[in-house]
Amino acid sequence: MISVEKALEIIINSGQDFGAEISVEEIPFLKSSGRILKESIFADRDFPPFNRVTMDGIAIDVSSFQNGQRSYKIEGIQPAGSEQISLKNAENCIEVMTGAVLPKNTSAVIRYEDLQISDGIAKIMVEEINHFQNIHEKGKDEQKGTKLIAKNTLIGAAEIGVFATVGKSFVKVAKHPKVMIISTGDELVSVDEIPLAHQIRKSNVFTLVSLLKKLHISSEISHILDDKVVLKSKIKGYLETFDVLLFSGAVSKGKFDFLPEVLEELGVQKLFHQVAQRPGKPFWFGQTATCKVFAFPGNPVSTFVNCLVYFYPWFFKSVGLKMEGKTAILSENVIFKPNLTYFLSIKINYRFGHLIATPINANGSGDLASLLKADGFMQLPNEQNEFKKGESYPIINYK
Repeated sequence: MISVEKALEIIINSGQDFGAEISVEEIPFLKSSGRILKESIFADRDFPPFNRVTMDGIAIDVSSFQNGQRSYKIEGIQPAGSEQISLKNAENCIEVMTGAVLPKNTSAVIRYEDLQISDGIAKIMVEEINHFQNIHEKGKDEQKGTKLIAKNTLIGAAEIGVFATVGKSFVKVAKHPKVMIISTGDELVSVDEIPLAHQIRKSNVFTLVSLLKKLHISSEISHILDDKVVLKSKIKGYLETFDVLLFSGAVSKGKFDFLPEVLEELGVQKLFHQVAQRPGKPFWFGQTATCKVFAFPGNPVSTFVNCLVYFYPWFFKSVGLKMEGKTAILSENVIFKPNLTYFLSIKINYRFGHLIATPINANGSGDLASLLKADGFMQLPNEQNEFKKGESYPIINYK
């Protein structure tokens, strides 16, 4: 049995590099939200690309105003989206619309609210006009060639907007692993079935599907009965087809927990089995040359914890993204006697700018409903048995 820290180190160091060049794919930019960018994005022109009018009104040559002129003949109009026109007479003005190119020979925009317009004459009703007022100057935001988005950025709405602005209709992103989620056990039935007294409905696979969707990873699911021959046959095919297998169940010491034995017979290299933690102690992890195998214990909270604690960091490392750690302050004393790392279910709140963790009462790793009351888990180290109110420890939140 190894420590949580050692187990995580082994998993992180085994990270299959889905961010490498051979594992990069190019996809339409509108489908890239939540993916990891694998190229830097540069400005293809100045931002904005021209002196842009920011208010509806008139454009004038400021020097005429400084010389005392207040009334201007409207010489023309510059709509947004039209080619730039020129002011021919410095004593005239041009009507301009928001988003339009600033007409040549003009240097300020006066908004309609500060004007009186009658019979083609615009009279300025304010006493002060500044050079380039109400004008977004060319290149003020960014200049052509500037790096706008760095490689390994998590793509969100702002990034997609920039892709559109610079004309990146396709972007390079980290290729996501092909994942199969597998449940085992004769006691499990489908969601739409009415279970017998000795049966339960499958839930862990759907929990894992949902947890992976938060990472924008698509997955497939399968269920295998407690039959060693069938188990071995199906897993053999999955190992050859998928980048990652996530199991739920059949890794403990029961007579029908065939999974560790089957994986060994199929040539999967075991990197560890059993971690000094609660919940999720029987966790098994291994690999082939092309596939990672995360075999989580079947109790629902164990599966949930192990996915967050181990699969998430593995995925972040694999795509080149850093996973930020958080800590919170315990709101009450906690006593935990076993010499194990304890993932305590908690409710998380903000108080005076600090994260506060309040323990949630749960009935062990089989209490799936307890996850509804909690926001995350607090990782309490195995070096001590008593954890005092006011002490800070790492947390993993899932809401």
